[in-house]
Amino acid sequence: MVHIVCDPALFPTPLPVIFDEVSVGLYRLGFENTAPLPGVNLDISVKTKILPGGATLNFAGTEEAVYERSDWPLSKLQDYFKDDTLALIGYGSQGHGQGLNARDNGLNVIIGVRKDGESWQQAMEDGWIPGETLFPIEEAINRGTIIMNLLSDAAQSQTWPTIAPLITKGKTLYFSHGFSVVYKEDTKVIPPKDVDVILVAPKGSGRTVRTLFKEGRGINSSVAVFQDVTGKAMEKAVAIGVAIGSGYMYETTFEKEVYSDLYGERGVLLGAIQGLFCAQYKVLRANGHSPSEAFNETVEEATQSLYPLIGEKGMDYMYNACSTTARRGALDWAPIFEKTNTPIFEQLYESVRNGTETRKALEFNGRSTYRQDLAKELKEIDDQEIWRAGKVVRSLRPDYKPE
Repeated sequence: MVHIVCDPALFPTPLPVIFDEVSVGLYRLGFENTAPLPGVNLDISVKTKILPGGATLNFAGTEEAVYERSDWPLSKLQDYFKDDTLALIGYGSQGHGQGLNARDNGLNVIIGVRKDGESWQQAMEDGWIPGETLFPIEEAINRGTIIMNLLSDAAQSQTWPTIAPLITKGKTLYFSHGFSVVYKEDTKVIPPKDVDVILVAPKGSGRTVRTLFKEGRGINSSVAVFQDVTGKAMEKAVAIGVAIGSGYMYETTFEKEVYSDLYGERGVLLGAIQGLFCAQYKVLRANGHSPSEAFNETVEEATQSLYPLIGEKGMDYMYNACSTTARRGALDWAPIFEKTNTPIFEQLYESVRNGTETRKALEFNGRSTYRQDLAKELKEIDDQEIWRAGKVVRSLRPDYKPE
């Protein structure tokens, strides 16, 4: 167990501190005359304005372009897109969140999915009307001026021969992932030369995109331009980013977005964290610790106590909140884990860059048995002792809600 120490000299506010990311962000960009929140180290400075709503910020010594939504009030956003129809193709996680947000912002949005399929039914449940705002894919593309291709990566590759001829001059092609365009040798997705090609990639699931929008906050997103025919591609990307619920948008490239995304998912966001959890749990169990103790010391304390502190104010803040013994051990062992894992992460990044991960994903996700195969793999994880123990531990939380 890691003991949280509340030293008033270090932490003038009670733990945990949940602060408003929008307020902090506005302060960082110089739009509010408020003082920094207690414990927040604002190592970010405004340099020069770029596009409307954007600024060049200094992130730990490196300048980056960041855009935020304050320059796009709803009336301006609606006027900007008054002559456009956003044809959102695919109604999975991102399609659901982005589509509903843009619709709630008053934009003209239509959905294109396979008629009478699962997504068609889901879209109808969400209020999209067949023949008015819900169409088969080809018809939606023909009606749209901004084609938002939010199909899965594998589906984008499979449907491209049908979709490509419909992306005619003057339209805009939009993605939320650089996968299909960057790995064109494998996906065969090559955008027409006479259209703007842009990207807005929310840093979270479609469910999170929707939830944060409804809460009035907004999600962070990456924005990029692959092809700028009109000279206004970035402006358009930022505007759509605001429309679909982004609070702040970080400028990147299609290549960097997909490399960092695939790398992060296979690394500490999903793959590595499962591997590390399992490794630590197994060693504890092999040394006689009970399932509940092993789970609490591996997962429960991390997710419920420590990780939120990192998210709020950073790693040093979390270390400072812990006991002296915990802090000393963490400081000693962190460099060992870094040295041991760096070669693995280098191998992973190269596997992403050279397309190996892309080919694996396309092969697996393109199988006719994809859903059954995935369900089997997820069932194997669910059946692992660590996660079976976790279900019982979660049920003992004071705020537990039955799964």
